[in-house]
Amino acid sequence: MRVKDLIKEWFSKWEEGDFLNLPVSDNFSHISPYGTITGKDKYIELVETNKDKFLGHRFELHDELYGEERACVRYTAIQDDFSLEVSEWYYVRDGLIEEIVAYYNIEGEISEDRKLSNPEAFE
Repeated sequence: MRVKDLIKEWFSKWEEGDFLNLPVSDNFSHISPYGTITGKDKYIELVETNKDKFLGHRFELHDELYGEERACVRYTAIQDDFSLEVSEWYYVRDGLIEEIVAYYNIEGEISEDRKLSNPEAFE
């Protein structure tokens, strides 16, 4: 599978709410301003616990760069009246996403309804 197709599948799974079948490796890691989550199971558990914050988004993709084993996408995630500007680097190994490094601004006060329920998931 081409990297572009894999990343399109990633966004499609999110829009469908099918987070249990995200195309990520078992030792997937996600690095963001919140911290680092290591392991597919730990990531899925975080999403499961915080479905209201992770699911129900639509994505407007603005810029996309694709290489042989990595990609970068700048997008807006929109959920009801909430939107978040995001840039992410995706690193691929053996046809699955191995790592994502996400950049977005979470400075200032985070409203109670946007706070994650299990922040201990981050290293």
